[in-house]
Amino acid sequence: MLNISRFYAVVKARNIEFFRDRASLGWNLFFPILMLLGLSLVFSDNDKAAYKVGVVNLVEHPSPFLTTKYIQFIDYTESSTAKIKLAQHKIDLLVDFNRQQYWVNAEAPKSYLVEKILLNSHLDFQRLETQGRPIRYLDWVLPGILGMNMMFSSLFGVGYVIVRYRKNAVLKRLKATPLTALEFVSAQLVSRLFIVMFMAIVVYIGCNFFFDFYMLGSYLDLFIIALLGAFSLITLGLLVASRSKSEELIGGLLNLSSWPMMLLSGVWFSLEGAPKAIQVFADFLPLTHLVVGARKIITEGASLADISYHLGILVIMSTLFLSLGAYFFSWNTER
Repeated sequence: MLNISRFYAVVKARNIEFFRDRASLGWNLFFPILMLLGLSLVFSDNDKAAYKVGVVNLVEHPSPFLTTKYIQFIDYTESSTAKIKLAQHKIDLLVDFNRQQYWVNAEAPKSYLVEKILLNSHLDFQRLETQGRPIRYLDWVLPGILGMNMMFSSLFGVGYVIVRYRKNAVLKRLKATPLTALEFVSAQLVSRLFIVMFMAIVVYIGCNFFFDFYMLGSYLDLFIIALLGAFSLITLGLLVASRSKSEELIGGLLNLSSWPMMLLSGVWFSLEGAPKAIQVFADFLPLTHLVVGARKIITEGASLADISYHLGILVIMSTLFLSLGAYFFSWNTER
C-alpha cells in the first residue's frame, strides 16, 4: 500500500536536491536555448532555387504546364493535405486539373510567380487563395531539440541518481526504513517527471518569446504527448539503472541507450527517405514517437486521435519498462 506521506517526502527531497544543484539546473535550461539560437543563425536563410507545385492526382493530367523546366511537381491524392503544405510555404502552388482550380498563397512571392507561369497555359482556371506563415527549419527541429533535452534529463537524471544512491549505500539505508520499493520508485518517477516537464515548459515559453514558434495544433495535445514521452524515457532510465552499481557502467549503458535515439529518432532530419530497416528500428525507440507526434501537432495541426499510434506505443513502452525496472530493481550493490 502506497503511503502518501513517505512518498511525498522522497519527492520533495529529490526536487530540492535537483534545484540546489545549480550546474545541473543551468545546463538543462541553457543547453536547448543555445542549440536553438545556433540553428536559427545557421539556417536563417530558407530560400530555395527551385519552385515546388502540388498537383492533385498528378499522373492523370497531360497538361503542358507539367513540362515546365525548373519546377518540381509533387503528387497529392487529397487537396486538404496539400493546402496545409501551401499555407506553410512548403509548396508554391496547388493545382487540381480535374476541377480546373488552383490555389495560391497570398503571402508567398514564389506563389505569385508560379501563378503567372500557370496562366500561360490555363487562363480559364478558378483562382483560390490561402495564406499562412512559412515553417522555418527552426520550427521543424524544435520538437527534436526539446525531445533530446528531455531524453538526456530523463535517462541520466534517473540513472545516475539511483546508481549513486546504491553505491553510497543510501538505498541500503532506505531499505531499513518503512519506505517500500514501490514508494521509492514512484517518488523518483514523479520527481523526475515534474522536473523534466517544468524545464521543457520554461525553455519553450522562454524561446517562443524570442523566436515566435509555429504552432497549428493544441498546446494541451502537445503537453500530453510530451508527458507520455517523458514518462516512457524516465522508465527506460529506471530499467537501465535497476541493477547497475557502477557509475562507469551506467554511463556506458545510458550512452548506449541515448545515442541511437539522438541519431535515428528524427531529431535532426526526417526518416522518410531512410532505408526500411532503419525506419523499423527507429519505431522501437521511444524518442521517435515523442518527436514525430509532437512535430505533427506543431506543423500539421494533428489531434490526439491523429497520433493515437504514437500515444499507444509510448503507453506500451512505459508499461514494459516500468514492469521490468520494478522486477529487476535492487536496493543493494550486491548482485
